[in-house]
Amino acid sequence: MIRRLAPLLLSSAILGALGLAACTVGPNYHPPQAIPHADGGFVSAGEAGAVADQAPDAWWTLYDDKVLTDLVTRALVANTDLRQAEANVAKARAMLSEARAARLPTTTLTGGATYGRSAAADSSAGLAAAEQAALAKVPGANSAVFGPTLARPEWVYDAGFDMNYEVDLFGRVRRSIEAAHADADTARAARDAVQITVASDVARAYLDGCAYAEELAVARRNVELAKSDLDLTEQETRAGTLSNLESARARTVYEQAEAAVPTIEGLKNADLFALAALLGVAPKDAPEAAGRCTTPPKLARPLPVGDGTTLLLRRPDVREAERTLAAETARIGVATADLYPTVSLGSSISTVAPQGVNPFSNNYLSWGVGPLISWNFPNLVVARARVREARATAQAALAGFDGTMLTALKETEQALTFYGAELRHNAALTRARDDAKIAYDLVQQRFHAGTISQLDLISAEQTLIQAEQQLAQSDQSLVEDQVAVFKALGGGWKTPAKG
Repeated sequence: MIRRLAPLLLSSAILGALGLAACTVGPNYHPPQAIPHADGGFVSAGEAGAVADQAPDAWWTLYDDKVLTDLVTRALVANTDLRQAEANVAKARAMLSEARAARLPTTTLTGGATYGRSAAADSSAGLAAAEQAALAKVPGANSAVFGPTLARPEWVYDAGFDMNYEVDLFGRVRRSIEAAHADADTARAARDAVQITVASDVARAYLDGCAYAEELAVARRNVELAKSDLDLTEQETRAGTLSNLESARARTVYEQAEAAVPTIEGLKNADLFALAALLGVAPKDAPEAAGRCTTPPKLARPLPVGDGTTLLLRRPDVREAERTLAAETARIGVATADLYPTVSLGSSISTVAPQGVNPFSNNYLSWGVGPLISWNFPNLVVARARVREARATAQAALAGFDGTMLTALKETEQALTFYGAELRHNAALTRARDDAKIAYDLVQQRFHAGTISQLDLISAEQTLIQAEQQLAQSDQSLVEDQVAVFKALGGGWKTPAKG
Protein backbone atom coordinates (compact mmCIF):
# COMPACT_ATOMS: atom_id res chain seq x y z
CA MET A 1 0.00 0.00 0.00
CA ILE A 2 2.79 2.40 0.90
CA ARG A 3 4.47 1.76 -2.42
CA ARG A 4 1.29 2.81 -4.21
CA LEU A 5 1.07 5.96 -2.11
CA ALA A 6 4.68 7.06 -2.58
CA PRO A 7 4.08 8.74 -5.97
CA LEU A 8 1.16 10.62 -4.48
CA LEU A 9 3.28 11.85 -1.60
CA LEU A 10 5.97 13.06 -3.97
CA SER A 11 3.48 14.86 -6.15
CA SER A 12 3.53 17.82 -3.78
CA ALA A 13 7.25 18.36 -4.36
CA ILE A 14 6.85 17.95 -8.13
CA LEU A 15 4.01 20.46 -8.35
CA GLY A 16 5.93 22.77 -6.04
CA ALA A 17 8.88 22.72 -8.41
CA LEU A 18 6.54 23.75 -11.22
CA GLY A 19 5.59 26.75 -9.11
CA LEU A 20 9.12 28.09 -9.50
CA ALA A 21 8.22 29.03 -13.03
CA ALA A 22 5.46 31.33 -11.78
CA CYS A 23 5.74 35.08 -11.60
CA THR A 24 7.79 36.86 -8.96
CA VAL A 25 6.23 40.05 -7.68
CA GLY A 26 8.18 43.10 -6.63
CA PRO A 27 10.92 45.02 -8.44
CA ASN A 28 14.03 43.27 -9.71
CA TYR A 29 17.19 44.74 -8.24
CA HIS A 30 19.66 46.62 -10.42
CA PRO A 31 22.81 48.16 -8.87
CA PRO A 32 22.53 51.95 -8.81
CA GLN A 33 24.76 54.18 -10.84
CA ALA A 34 27.73 55.89 -9.23
CA ILE A 35 27.47 59.62 -8.68
CA PRO A 36 28.77 61.79 -11.56
CA HIS A 37 32.46 62.77 -11.73
CA ALA A 38 33.51 60.18 -9.13
CA ASP A 39 35.79 58.22 -11.45
CA GLY A 40 38.75 60.57 -11.83
CA GLY A 41 41.77 61.37 -9.72
CA PHE A 42 41.55 63.15 -6.39
CA VAL A 43 41.60 66.93 -6.33
CA SER A 44 43.95 67.11 -3.35
CA ALA A 45 46.37 64.35 -4.41
CA GLY A 46 48.95 66.82 -5.71
CA GLU A 47 49.02 68.80 -2.48
CA ALA A 48 49.75 65.61 -0.57
CA GLY A 49 52.53 64.57 -2.90
CA ALA A 50 50.54 61.42 -3.65
CA VAL A 51 50.82 59.26 -6.74
CA ALA A 52 48.05 57.59 -8.70
CA ASP A 53 49.39 54.08 -8.06
CA GLN A 54 46.97 51.60 -6.56
CA ALA A 55 47.12 51.76 -2.77
CA PRO A 56 48.38 48.46 -1.34
CA ASP A 57 46.01 46.53 0.86
CA ALA A 58 48.53 46.02 3.66
CA TRP A 59 49.38 49.72 3.65
CA TRP A 60 51.14 49.57 7.01
CA THR A 61 54.01 47.70 5.37
CA LEU A 62 54.91 50.95 3.58
CA TYR A 63 56.49 52.10 6.85
CA ASP A 64 58.91 49.16 6.71
CA ASP A 65 58.56 48.73 10.48
CA LYS A 66 58.52 45.12 11.66
CA VAL A 67 56.96 45.96 15.02
CA LEU A 68 54.04 47.75 13.37
CA THR A 69 53.48 44.90 10.93
CA ASP A 70 53.50 42.35 13.75
CA LEU A 71 51.06 44.41 15.83
CA VAL A 72 48.55 44.75 12.99
CA THR A 73 48.81 41.05 12.18
CA ARG A 74 48.12 40.12 15.81
CA ALA A 75 45.19 42.51 16.06
CA LEU A 76 43.53 41.12 12.94
CA VAL A 77 43.43 37.75 14.68
CA ALA A 78 42.63 38.58 18.30
CA ASN A 79 40.69 41.84 18.28
CA THR A 80 37.38 41.50 20.11
CA ASP A 81 35.45 43.78 17.72
CA LEU A 82 36.57 41.62 14.81
CA ARG A 83 35.51 38.46 16.64
CA GLN A 84 32.08 39.97 17.18
CA ALA A 85 31.87 40.96 13.51
CA GLU A 86 32.81 37.41 12.50
CA ALA A 87 30.02 36.09 14.71
CA ASN A 88 27.58 38.45 13.00
CA VAL A 89 28.69 37.05 9.63
CA ALA A 90 28.10 33.51 10.88
CA LYS A 91 24.65 34.53 12.10
CA ALA A 92 23.78 36.07 8.72
CA ARG A 93 24.91 32.90 6.94
CA ALA A 94 22.71 30.82 9.21
CA MET A 95 19.74 33.07 8.45
CA LEU A 96 20.44 32.62 4.74
CA SER A 97 20.37 28.85 5.20
CA GLU A 98 17.09 29.21 7.03
CA ALA A 99 15.61 31.24 4.17
CA ARG A 100 16.78 28.69 1.60
CA ALA A 101 15.18 25.90 3.62
CA ALA A 102 11.74 27.37 2.79
CA ARG A 103 12.15 25.82 -0.66
CA LEU A 104 12.00 22.37 0.92
CA PRO A 105 8.83 20.59 2.07
CA THR A 106 8.03 20.37 5.77
CA THR A 107 7.30 16.95 7.20
CA THR A 108 5.68 15.77 10.39
CA LEU A 109 5.95 12.24 11.71
CA THR A 110 3.79 11.17 14.65
CA GLY A 111 3.35 7.94 16.51
CA GLY A 112 1.84 6.70 19.75
CA ALA A 113 0.34 3.87 21.69
CA THR A 114 -2.48 3.82 24.28
CA TYR A 115 -3.76 1.09 26.56
CA GLY A 116 -7.36 1.01 27.79
CA ARG A 117 -10.98 0.63 26.85
CA SER A 118 -13.13 3.20 25.09
CA ALA A 119 -16.90 3.70 25.12
CA ALA A 120 -17.01 3.03 21.42
CA ALA A 121 -15.27 -0.28 21.95
CA ASP A 122 -17.75 -1.23 24.71
CA SER A 123 -20.70 -0.43 22.43
CA SER A 124 -19.18 -2.48 19.65
CA ALA A 125 -18.63 -5.39 22.03
CA GLY A 126 -22.28 -5.27 23.19
CA LEU A 127 -23.62 -5.18 19.66
CA ALA A 128 -21.43 -8.10 18.72
CA ALA A 129 -22.79 -10.14 21.64
CA ALA A 130 -26.40 -9.33 20.67
CA GLU A 131 -25.81 -10.44 17.13
CA GLN A 132 -24.34 -13.72 18.30
CA ALA A 133 -27.29 -14.37 20.67
CA ALA A 134 -29.85 -13.60 17.97
CA LEU A 135 -28.18 -15.92 15.58
CA ALA A 136 -28.15 -18.66 18.17
CA LYS A 137 -31.81 -17.97 19.08
CA VAL A 138 -30.92 -17.76 22.68
CA PRO A 139 -33.58 -16.10 24.88
CA GLY A 140 -32.48 -12.93 26.58
CA ALA A 141 -30.54 -11.58 23.69
CA ASN A 142 -31.69 -8.05 24.50
CA SER A 143 -30.16 -8.26 27.92
CA ALA A 144 -26.91 -9.13 26.27
CA VAL A 145 -27.07 -5.95 24.22
CA PHE A 146 -27.69 -3.70 27.14
CA GLY A 147 -26.10 -5.85 29.75
CA PRO A 148 -22.66 -5.65 31.24
CA THR A 149 -20.86 -6.98 28.17
CA LEU A 150 -17.70 -4.83 27.85
CA ALA A 151 -14.66 -4.90 25.58
CA ARG A 152 -11.43 -5.94 27.12
CA PRO A 153 -8.72 -3.35 27.64
CA GLU A 154 -6.13 -3.52 24.89
CA TRP A 155 -3.29 -1.60 23.19
CA VAL A 156 -4.14 0.71 20.32
CA TYR A 157 -1.38 2.00 18.02
CA ASP A 158 -1.51 5.09 15.81
CA ALA A 159 0.98 6.60 13.37
CA GLY A 160 0.94 9.44 10.88
CA PHE A 161 3.11 11.19 8.29
CA ASP A 162 2.34 14.63 6.83
CA MET A 163 4.23 16.57 4.17
CA ASN A 164 3.51 20.17 3.13
CA TYR A 165 5.14 22.26 0.44
CA GLU A 166 4.53 25.95 -0.21
CA VAL A 167 4.24 26.61 -3.92
CA ASP A 168 6.14 29.85 -4.44
CA LEU A 169 3.72 31.17 -7.06
CA PHE A 170 4.40 34.83 -6.37
CA GLY A 171 8.06 34.71 -5.32
CA ARG A 172 7.71 35.29 -1.59
CA VAL A 173 10.27 32.60 -0.80
CA ARG A 174 12.54 33.66 -3.64
CA ARG A 175 12.54 37.29 -2.55
CA SER A 176 13.16 36.23 1.04
CA ILE A 177 16.24 34.32 -0.09
CA GLU A 178 17.44 37.34 -2.09
CA ALA A 179 17.07 39.55 0.98
CA ALA A 180 18.85 37.06 3.24
CA HIS A 181 21.69 36.70 0.73
CA ALA A 182 22.12 40.48 0.59
CA ASP A 183 22.01 40.62 4.39
CA ALA A 184 24.86 38.10 4.52
CA ASP A 185 26.87 40.25 2.12
CA THR A 186 26.10 43.28 4.30
CA ALA A 187 27.44 41.49 7.36
CA ARG A 188 30.63 40.60 5.51
CA ALA A 189 31.09 44.20 4.40
CA ALA A 190 30.54 45.40 7.97
CA ARG A 191 33.19 42.90 9.12
CA ASP A 192 35.60 44.26 6.52
CA ALA A 193 34.93 47.81 7.72
CA VAL A 194 35.76 46.76 11.28
CA GLN A 195 39.00 45.24 10.05
CA ILE A 196 39.97 48.54 8.41
CA THR A 197 39.22 50.38 11.66
CA VAL A 198 41.24 47.93 13.73
CA ALA A 199 44.28 48.16 11.43
CA SER A 200 44.06 51.96 11.43
CA ASP A 201 43.64 52.20 15.19
CA VAL A 202 46.62 49.91 15.78
CA ALA A 203 48.81 51.93 13.43
CA ARG A 204 47.66 55.23 14.93
CA ALA A 205 48.27 54.08 18.51
CA TYR A 206 51.72 52.72 17.67
CA LEU A 207 52.81 55.74 15.61
CA ASP A 208 51.42 58.14 18.20
CA GLY A 209 53.38 56.31 20.87
CA CYS A 210 56.55 56.69 18.82
CA ALA A 211 55.85 60.40 18.34
CA TYR A 212 55.19 60.89 22.06
CA ALA A 213 58.51 59.21 22.80
CA GLU A 214 60.19 61.73 20.50
CA GLU A 215 58.38 64.61 22.22
CA LEU A 216 59.28 63.17 25.61
CA ALA A 217 62.98 63.16 24.77
CA VAL A 218 62.77 66.80 23.68
CA ALA A 219 60.80 67.72 26.83
CA ARG A 220 63.40 66.11 29.08
CA ARG A 221 66.20 67.99 27.33
CA ASN A 222 64.19 71.15 27.89
CA VAL A 223 63.99 70.34 31.61
CA GLU A 224 67.76 69.89 31.78
CA LEU A 225 68.30 73.17 29.98
CA ALA A 226 65.81 75.02 32.21
CA LYS A 227 67.54 73.57 35.29
CA SER A 228 70.91 74.82 34.04
CA ASP A 229 69.40 78.24 33.39
CA LEU A 230 67.86 78.28 36.86
CA ASP A 231 71.12 77.31 38.56
CA LEU A 232 73.04 80.00 36.68
CA THR A 233 70.40 82.64 37.45
CA GLU A 234 70.37 81.79 41.15
CA GLN A 235 74.18 82.00 41.27
CA GLU A 236 74.14 85.45 39.70
CA THR A 237 71.28 86.50 42.00
CA ARG A 238 73.33 85.53 45.02
CA ALA A 239 76.28 87.41 43.52
CA GLY A 240 74.08 90.47 43.14
CA THR A 241 74.36 90.75 39.36
CA LEU A 242 70.69 89.72 38.83
CA SER A 243 67.56 90.53 40.81
CA ASN A 244 65.09 88.16 42.42
CA LEU A 245 62.72 88.86 39.53
CA GLU A 246 65.03 87.14 37.04
CA SER A 247 65.43 84.26 39.45
CA ALA A 248 61.65 83.87 39.81
CA ARG A 249 61.21 83.91 36.05
CA ALA A 250 63.86 81.23 35.60
CA ARG A 251 62.18 79.05 38.22
CA THR A 252 58.84 79.46 36.48
CA VAL A 253 60.35 78.34 33.18
CA TYR A 254 61.91 75.33 34.88
CA GLU A 255 58.68 74.29 36.59
CA GLN A 256 56.70 74.66 33.36
CA ALA A 257 59.22 72.51 31.52
CA GLU A 258 59.07 69.90 34.27
CA ALA A 259 55.24 69.92 34.26
CA ALA A 260 55.14 69.01 30.55
CA VAL A 261 56.95 65.68 31.08
CA PRO A 262 54.25 63.78 33.03
CA THR A 263 51.57 64.78 30.51
CA ILE A 264 53.54 63.35 27.60
CA GLU A 265 54.40 60.23 29.61
CA GLY A 266 50.71 59.73 30.35
CA LEU A 267 49.77 60.07 26.69
CA LYS A 268 52.46 57.59 25.68
CA ASN A 269 51.28 55.05 28.25
CA ALA A 270 47.67 55.57 27.21
CA ASP A 271 48.61 54.58 23.65
CA LEU A 272 50.26 51.41 24.95
CA PHE A 273 47.09 50.52 26.85
CA ALA A 274 45.04 51.22 23.71
CA LEU A 275 47.28 48.82 21.80
CA ALA A 276 46.73 46.16 24.45
CA ALA A 277 42.96 46.45 24.08
CA LEU A 278 43.20 46.30 20.29
CA LEU A 279 45.30 43.14 20.61
CA GLY A 280 42.75 41.59 22.95
CA VAL A 281 45.03 41.47 26.01
CA ALA A 282 45.02 43.11 29.44
CA PRO A 283 46.80 46.48 29.93
CA LYS A 284 49.61 44.82 31.89
CA ASP A 285 50.36 42.73 28.78
CA ALA A 286 50.83 45.77 26.55
CA PRO A 287 53.46 45.08 23.86
CA GLU A 288 56.90 46.02 25.15
CA ALA A 289 58.31 46.39 21.65
CA ALA A 290 55.92 49.27 20.98
CA GLY A 291 57.10 51.00 24.15
CA ARG A 292 60.69 50.96 22.92
CA CYS A 293 59.94 52.99 19.79
CA THR A 294 61.57 56.43 20.02
CA THR A 295 60.85 58.00 16.61
CA PRO A 296 57.84 57.56 14.29
CA PRO A 297 58.81 55.68 11.13
CA LYS A 298 58.65 57.36 7.76
CA LEU A 299 56.94 56.17 4.59
CA ALA A 300 59.31 54.25 2.37
CA ARG A 301 57.87 55.78 -0.84
CA PRO A 302 55.35 58.42 -1.97
CA LEU A 303 51.77 57.95 -0.85
CA PRO A 304 49.81 55.79 -3.38
CA VAL A 305 46.10 56.71 -3.54
CA GLY A 306 44.61 55.42 -6.81
CA ASP A 307 41.47 57.15 -8.09
CA GLY A 308 37.79 57.58 -7.28
CA THR A 309 36.63 54.46 -9.10
CA THR A 310 38.96 52.12 -7.23
CA LEU A 311 38.09 53.91 -3.99
CA LEU A 312 34.36 53.21 -4.33
CA LEU A 313 35.05 49.60 -5.26
CA ARG A 314 37.41 49.14 -2.33
CA ARG A 315 35.53 50.85 0.48
CA PRO A 316 33.48 48.24 2.39
CA ASP A 317 31.02 50.82 3.72
CA VAL A 318 30.01 51.57 0.12
CA ARG A 319 29.58 47.86 -0.49
CA GLU A 320 27.62 47.54 2.74
CA ALA A 321 25.26 50.35 1.69
CA GLU A 322 24.77 48.79 -1.76
CA ARG A 323 23.97 45.38 -0.27
CA THR A 324 21.56 46.98 2.18
CA LEU A 325 19.76 48.55 -0.77
CA ALA A 326 19.59 45.13 -2.49
CA ALA A 327 18.09 43.55 0.62
CA GLU A 328 15.48 46.25 1.05
CA THR A 329 14.52 46.02 -2.64
CA ALA A 330 13.97 42.28 -2.27
CA ARG A 331 11.79 42.87 0.79
CA ILE A 332 9.41 44.89 -1.37
CA GLY A 333 8.70 41.63 -3.19
CA VAL A 334 8.23 39.79 0.10
CA ALA A 335 5.68 42.36 1.24
CA THR A 336 3.93 42.40 -2.15
CA ALA A 337 3.57 38.61 -2.14
CA ASP A 338 1.39 38.91 0.97
CA LEU A 339 -1.27 40.53 -1.22
CA TYR A 340 -1.78 37.20 -2.99
CA PRO A 341 -2.96 33.81 -1.76
CA THR A 342 -0.62 31.24 -0.33
CA VAL A 343 -0.82 27.84 -1.99
CA SER A 344 0.42 24.78 -0.18
CA LEU A 345 0.44 21.19 -1.38
CA GLY A 346 0.07 18.54 1.27
CA SER A 347 0.16 14.76 1.59
CA SER A 348 -0.65 12.62 4.59
CA ILE A 349 -0.78 8.99 5.70
CA SER A 350 -2.27 7.90 9.01
CA THR A 351 -3.34 4.67 10.66
CA VAL A 352 -5.01 3.65 13.93
CA ALA A 353 -5.18 -0.08 14.68
CA PRO A 354 -5.76 -2.24 17.75
CA GLN A 355 -3.30 -4.71 19.09
CA GLY A 356 -2.69 -7.76 16.94
CA VAL A 357 -3.84 -6.12 13.71
CA ASN A 358 -1.63 -5.03 10.80
CA PRO A 359 -1.81 -1.19 11.00
CA PHE A 360 -0.92 -0.84 7.32
CA SER A 361 -3.79 -2.88 6.00
CA ASN A 362 -6.43 -1.11 3.90
CA ASN A 363 -9.01 -1.38 6.67
CA TYR A 364 -7.02 0.88 9.01
CA LEU A 365 -4.91 3.05 6.69
CA SER A 366 -6.03 6.49 5.51
CA TRP A 367 -4.27 8.91 3.20
CA GLY A 368 -4.83 12.17 1.34
CA VAL A 369 -3.21 14.48 -1.19
CA GLY A 370 -4.39 17.95 -2.07
CA PRO A 371 -3.70 21.67 -2.27
CA LEU A 372 -4.47 24.20 0.40
CA ILE A 373 -5.11 27.80 -0.59
CA SER A 374 -4.95 30.50 2.06
CA TRP A 375 -5.85 34.14 1.39
CA ASN A 376 -6.31 36.53 4.25
CA PHE A 377 -8.69 39.15 2.86
CA PRO A 378 -9.09 41.06 6.16
CA ASN A 379 -5.31 41.72 6.23
CA LEU A 380 -5.00 43.23 2.76
CA VAL A 381 -5.02 46.74 4.17
CA VAL A 382 -2.13 45.84 6.44
CA ALA A 383 -0.34 44.11 3.57
CA ARG A 384 -0.63 47.17 1.33
CA ALA A 385 0.68 49.36 4.13
CA ARG A 386 3.66 47.04 4.49
CA VAL A 387 4.36 47.32 0.78
CA ARG A 388 4.44 51.11 1.07
CA GLU A 389 6.68 50.79 4.12
CA ALA A 390 9.06 48.49 2.23
CA ARG A 391 9.22 50.89 -0.73
CA ALA A 392 9.97 53.82 1.58
CA THR A 393 12.69 51.82 3.32
CA ALA A 394 14.25 51.00 -0.06
CA GLN A 395 14.17 54.68 -1.02
CA ALA A 396 15.94 55.50 2.24
CA ALA A 397 18.53 52.81 1.50
CA LEU A 398 19.12 54.31 -1.94
CA ALA A 399 19.67 57.74 -0.41
CA GLY A 400 21.98 56.15 2.13
CA PHE A 401 23.98 54.52 -0.63
CA ASP A 402 24.41 57.82 -2.46
CA GLY A 403 25.35 59.50 0.81
CA THR A 404 27.92 56.81 1.59
CA MET A 405 29.61 57.31 -1.77
CA LEU A 406 29.73 61.06 -1.23
CA THR A 407 31.09 60.55 2.27
CA ALA A 408 33.83 58.24 0.95
CA LEU A 409 34.94 60.82 -1.60
CA LYS A 410 34.69 63.65 0.91
CA GLU A 411 36.67 61.83 3.61
CA THR A 412 39.42 60.97 1.16
CA GLU A 413 39.70 64.52 -0.17
CA GLN A 414 39.69 65.94 3.36
CA ALA A 415 42.31 63.47 4.54
CA LEU A 416 44.54 64.31 1.58
CA THR A 417 44.02 68.04 2.18
CA PHE A 418 44.96 67.81 5.85
CA TYR A 419 47.93 65.62 5.03
CA GLY A 420 49.16 67.99 2.32
CA ALA A 421 48.83 70.98 4.66
CA GLU A 422 50.71 69.16 7.41
CA LEU A 423 53.43 68.20 4.94
CA ARG A 424 54.02 71.86 4.17
CA HIS A 425 53.82 72.73 7.86
CA ASN A 426 56.29 70.00 8.71
CA ALA A 427 58.69 71.14 5.99
CA ALA A 428 58.61 74.71 7.35
CA LEU A 429 59.23 73.50 10.90
CA THR A 430 62.09 71.34 9.67
CA ARG A 431 63.71 74.39 8.10
CA ALA A 432 63.12 76.36 11.32
CA ARG A 433 64.72 73.57 13.36
CA ASP A 434 67.69 73.47 11.02
CA ASP A 435 68.11 77.25 11.25
CA ALA A 436 67.87 77.10 15.04
CA LYS A 437 70.53 74.39 15.05
CA ILE A 438 72.85 76.56 12.93
CA ALA A 439 72.22 79.53 15.23
CA TYR A 440 72.92 77.45 18.31
CA ASP A 441 76.20 76.17 16.86
CA LEU A 442 77.31 79.74 16.13
CA VAL A 443 76.34 80.95 19.61
CA GLN A 444 78.18 78.01 21.14
CA GLN A 445 81.34 78.93 19.22
CA ARG A 446 81.11 82.54 20.39
CA PHE A 447 80.49 81.42 23.97
CA HIS A 448 83.65 79.32 23.94
CA ALA A 449 85.45 82.30 22.44
CA GLY A 450 84.24 84.40 25.37
CA THR A 451 82.38 86.97 23.30
CA ILE A 452 78.89 86.20 24.72
CA SER A 453 77.52 85.10 28.07
CA GLN A 454 76.13 81.75 29.13
CA LEU A 455 72.65 83.24 29.23
CA ASP A 456 72.92 83.87 25.49
CA LEU A 457 73.95 80.27 25.01
CA ILE A 458 71.02 78.99 27.08
CA SER A 459 68.62 81.25 25.18
CA ALA A 460 69.83 79.86 21.84
CA GLU A 461 69.50 76.32 23.15
CA GLN A 462 65.95 77.04 24.33
CA THR A 463 65.07 78.31 20.85
CA LEU A 464 66.47 75.10 19.36
CA ILE A 465 64.51 72.90 21.79
CA GLN A 466 61.29 74.77 21.11
CA ALA A 467 61.82 74.24 17.39
CA GLU A 468 62.42 70.54 18.04
CA GLN A 469 59.26 70.33 20.13
CA GLN A 470 57.18 71.90 17.40
CA LEU A 471 58.71 69.58 14.82
CA ALA A 472 58.05 66.53 17.01
CA GLN A 473 54.41 67.56 17.41
CA SER A 474 54.17 68.04 13.65
CA ASP A 475 55.69 64.58 13.11
CA GLN A 476 52.89 63.15 15.22
CA SER A 477 50.24 65.07 13.28
CA LEU A 478 51.84 63.88 10.07
CA VAL A 479 51.62 60.18 10.88
CA GLU A 480 48.05 60.64 12.15
CA ASP A 481 47.12 62.29 8.85
CA GLN A 482 48.81 59.48 6.93
CA VAL A 483 46.78 56.88 8.79
CA ALA A 484 43.63 58.94 8.14
CA VAL A 485 44.40 58.88 4.41
CA PHE A 486 44.92 55.11 4.36
CA LYS A 487 41.73 54.56 6.36
CA ALA A 488 39.76 56.82 4.00
CA LEU A 489 41.14 54.85 1.04
CA GLY A 490 39.62 51.72 2.53
CA GLY A 491 42.72 49.56 2.58
CA GLY A 492 43.30 46.66 4.93
CA TRP A 493 40.22 44.45 4.72
CA LYS A 494 41.50 41.98 2.12
CA THR A 495 44.53 40.99 4.16
CA PRO A 496 44.02 37.42 5.43
CA ALA A 497 44.23 36.94 9.16
CA LYS A 498 47.36 35.11 10.26
CA GLY A 499 47.96 33.17 13.40
